[in-house]
Amino acid sequence: MNQEQFEKMRNGRGFIAALDQSGGSTPKALKVYGIDEDAYSNDEEMFRVMHEMRSRIIKSPAFNGDRILGAILFEDTMNRQIEGRDSADYLWNVKHVVPIIKVDKGLAEEADGAQLMKPIPGLDDLLRRAVAKGFFGTKMRSVVKEGKEGGVKAIADQQFEVGRQIADAGPVPILEPEIDIHSPNKGEAEALLKNALLERLEGWPSDKYLMFKLTLPEEDNFYSELVDHPNVVRVVALSGGYSREEANARLARNKGVVASFSRALTQGLSAQQSDEEFDKTLDQSIQSIFEASNA
Repeated sequence: MNQEQFEKMRNGRGFIAALDQSGGSTPKALKVYGIDEDAYSNDEEMFRVMHEMRSRIIKSPAFNGDRILGAILFEDTMNRQIEGRDSADYLWNVKHVVPIIKVDKGLAEEADGAQLMKPIPGLDDLLRRAVAKGFFGTKMRSVVKEGKEGGVKAIADQQFEVGRQIADAGPVPILEPEIDIHSPNKGEAEALLKNALLERLEGWPSDKYLMFKLTLPEEDNFYSELVDHPNVVRVVALSGGYSREEANARLARNKGVVASFSRALTQGLSAQQSDEEFDKTLDQSIQSIFEASNA
């Protein structure tokens, strides 16, 4: 583990930029960015265009380690370059931003009010390649749709099981058991999830670290026990479909939790903007999220 990256992630001021849009979410992300589906004819071209968008964000003067702790990348980005350097190398050694890789392969069908992760074939190989390229950590997402005990427990079990496999391989795993902001009993789901996570943390090895990426809760400071746990490097929050204004307002009320926003970060950015307009819009977005993360 890179000790400098660990210290930055644990004690630094800032937030994590989520730039890990993958196969299913890429067309929508590109459309919001002003690039329609007729601009590419297959997946390879789509991912190339998406990499150009990500690269434009990362290369912007507004994007650096002064306000950004880390950035989550999609596996495709891991294998690409920015200005002639591997993406992770560019992030850390040029921007001083800690590189993190998304490892899940998407969501399974809903069962018992929850969507588990699909199986992750070749995970050990992916982890070896990620470590070799200098990635600090990983991220993987599942979704709680309703506060049903069985579904929540199944998600917590799977996240911790895969998280342990990742931690044993070296990287720090970010467990992301998202709760859908439209859940009909969101508060109840949060109570079930917190109990399930704390219960499983009791069996977590004392010499291994992990992080959590969680939906902003209905009750302020609801996840403070996770924030304070000695083996939890950081608790970060996803925007989950809230507007940037709403996400920032909720985030600012949760002490010790910082952002890991995707849509809320890129809100307002467009392929048609001049570099000056693009950089100014991104700078304002980063500053507002930075302030909410460090309120």
